[in-house]
Amino acid sequence: MKKKKSQRGAPGASAHTPGFPSREELLEAFSAQSRPMRVDGLLRVLGLARRAKGDLEAALTTLAEQGRLLRLRGGLWARPEALKHITGRFSSLRDGGGFVTPMRPVAEGENNRDSQLEFTGARDVYIPAALTGEAWHQDIVRVALSPGASRGPSPEGRIVEVVERGLKEIPAHAAHRTGHTLFCRPADARLSVNFSVELAAGETPPEPGTLVLLAPVQRLASDLWTARIVGDYGREDDVAVQEELVKLNHEVPRDFPAGVLAEAQHLPSGPTPEDMHDREDVRALPLVTIDGADARDFDDAVEVEDRPGGGWLLRVAIADVSHYVRPRGNGSTGALDAEALSRGNSWYFPKSVEPMLPEALSNGLCSLRPDEDRLAMLAEIPFSPQGKPGKPRFAQVVMRSAARLTYDQVKACMLDNDAAALAALRQNPRGEEVISMLQRAFALYAALRDARRQRGSLDFDLPEADSRLDEAGRVVWIGHRQRHDAHRLIEEFMIAANEAVARHLRDVGMPFLYRVHPLPDPERLEGLFDTLAGVGMEDLPPRPDAAAMQGILARVQGTDQEFLVNRLCLRAMPQARYQPFNEGHFGLASQAYCHFTSPIRRYADLLTHRALKTALGIGVGALAAGQKLLRISDQINRRERAAMACEREMDRRMGCLALLPRVGEHFKGMVAGVTDFGIFVELADMPVEGMIRIDDLGDDWYDFDPRTMSLVGQRSGVMWRMGQSLEVALAEVNLGRLEIRLMPLELPKAAQGNWRGRGKTSRKPAHKGGAKPGRTSRPGGSRSGWKITSPGDESSKSGGKGGAKGKARRSEGGAKRGPKAGGQGKGGSGGSGARGRSAGNGSKKRGR
Repeated sequence: MKKKKSQRGAPGASAHTPGFPSREELLEAFSAQSRPMRVDGLLRVLGLARRAKGDLEAALTTLAEQGRLLRLRGGLWARPEALKHITGRFSSLRDGGGFVTPMRPVAEGENNRDSQLEFTGARDVYIPAALTGEAWHQDIVRVALSPGASRGPSPEGRIVEVVERGLKEIPAHAAHRTGHTLFCRPADARLSVNFSVELAAGETPPEPGTLVLLAPVQRLASDLWTARIVGDYGREDDVAVQEELVKLNHEVPRDFPAGVLAEAQHLPSGPTPEDMHDREDVRALPLVTIDGADARDFDDAVEVEDRPGGGWLLRVAIADVSHYVRPRGNGSTGALDAEALSRGNSWYFPKSVEPMLPEALSNGLCSLRPDEDRLAMLAEIPFSPQGKPGKPRFAQVVMRSAARLTYDQVKACMLDNDAAALAALRQNPRGEEVISMLQRAFALYAALRDARRQRGSLDFDLPEADSRLDEAGRVVWIGHRQRHDAHRLIEEFMIAANEAVARHLRDVGMPFLYRVHPLPDPERLEGLFDTLAGVGMEDLPPRPDAAAMQGILARVQGTDQEFLVNRLCLRAMPQARYQPFNEGHFGLASQAYCHFTSPIRRYADLLTHRALKTALGIGVGALAAGQKLLRISDQINRRERAAMACEREMDRRMGCLALLPRVGEHFKGMVAGVTDFGIFVELADMPVEGMIRIDDLGDDWYDFDPRTMSLVGQRSGVMWRMGQSLEVALAEVNLGRLEIRLMPLELPKAAQGNWRGRGKTSRKPAHKGGAKPGRTSRPGGSRSGWKITSPGDESSKSGGKGGAKGKARRSEGGAKRGPKAGGQGKGGSGGSGARGRSAGNGSKKRGR
């Protein structure tokens, strides 16, 4: 009779095998070897026969389930303590995996905040979905690094301990109620845990779909916790509720600590005689602020004079925030400064703002209000008639804004010559003086714009989102914000001031943070030019370099190809960032650039002001330099990216809110991205993007060609590619998943002739050996109520609500964009930041 094999994985199976080591003896064997081992090697170390392999694997699996061993790639096993460990913050991805950003303890005296950890700047560690343990998004975790983790572009590891829960309170949707138990699902799709809330007798439960705030209490299972309700925000179609959700999801800084508010309260309500001592008095100059209609913080004012013999003198006055916000020491607690660094920047939303500085400074003491004395740093820059800058001059001044103007007001007066607008401005005591100054300002603007174009600056001028809300806080309209030369005038003047300061600080050797935008990677440029050739663009320059990109953008301006080419070029560029060493700003074709013009809302600008004062011999204490300045740049880069992520999510939520009541309607759009699981469509009349799943593209099999960014039907030859115009029906809006599902109302024309070779040129392919072969996607074949007409079919397009369950590889509508031509997606350049955002109700004053 054959001996029955032990059941692998059965609890205690190995414990009954004669001569088999106990679990403690197994752990001692790993400790003695002090290295990861495979099962075969462990058999030899323990002197076990091959027939014991099953029992050994079962015992190792049990120890791994208990967290006492780790199973590594390649069949290796190791004790967790034998591997290198790091501590960091876990950022979860929607697929269940994520990244851990390494952190270190804060040295004593370095930080006035509650947090005892700060980011180190080391590379993030990738955590596969199966190795996240029970960590949640934003948790502080301990990670065991896999052997060889220091090699490669991204180290890999396993979360072995949750050190601290990052989210103490979690926004969730009330799902359904059973008796006195309310079940809730997190509003953030990155959290794969559900919650059970016990309702008190007689307590009115939230309605299904209501947004609630939960405090986790106790773990019931790996994917289920008990919780208690700490907030009920109400219906989700309220923009204020969506703002609250985004702020909670991204841990946006909210209330200021008591020490920060105390330091702010000790500041005066306006400049004192001591503050104005030894400052130049420029209150007689017609300096004006030009901002959005709903702005409340005014951190820059401008004035232009004619120069004898031709040319102009530009004056840019920037709020002197550094006079009030000072580092620790010399009588300052440093609380305002530490909090500003922690926030990095102000955080803007459609109805609100979480400012970098308390309102007493951002909207009061530092804001350049009209007809009020304010402290400022002045940049005076002479320009030739051709827009070439001369030697600038900088000074501490006291100023008084002559007028608070809006972009539309300036447009009406100076561009439209509107009689009523001009009459209203003339009612200002200095109205005639301001009008005369604005005429000179527009003349200088035209010269600066032409000079910047000639030097090769890129100007995408992409439309911004704008929206209108009703009294109940619902989105009633979303569209594109109109931009005109009044906006661009201010941007040109801010760019000129930022460049002048950067050149000066560079030349005198001051430590400060440059705003850099590196050259695009050559491989990305090569891939971009291959894609441009693949989508039908002709007469491409033979060499794919930065200068060629600038020429292409100029060539397509105002043409049908502008939409497509702008987005492809933007995605090919790296993201702008702050750093202590200069690499230039490619997007602006600038040799030296920094941020100086918005110290109310950006910490980088505040540092620049301190460096400029030091260069002028004005004491501000020791400047950050070396590794400290590098750590500061890492911090504010990280906060900038976090604020951008908030903005992107808020934009998606606003789009979903605007479209919720419009399911079934038809829209015109353009293909903005193509993937092997579907296509992304940007609607023509609103900055909203939805997805057509590959299931809904017709009854065919589709090949994805990454070189031409297209999907081509194997049977029909129908081609879907970027830049195509089409009409779609809105099939579904899922606010919880931020998905907008669209259906095509007709198929595009089939590619003519040999469609498999369409778009190919003699240019060198982006990948070695030619373009990467496209993947074949499953056949479409919509099973919904939408009728897709074939090319040339003149039958009517029927409507109805889509009901197909897509089996696309990924269909997270707004949550994930399609493949990018080697770039960062929309806004990848990060821009010049010449003009920022108001600290009023969150309206945008976009820079570049």
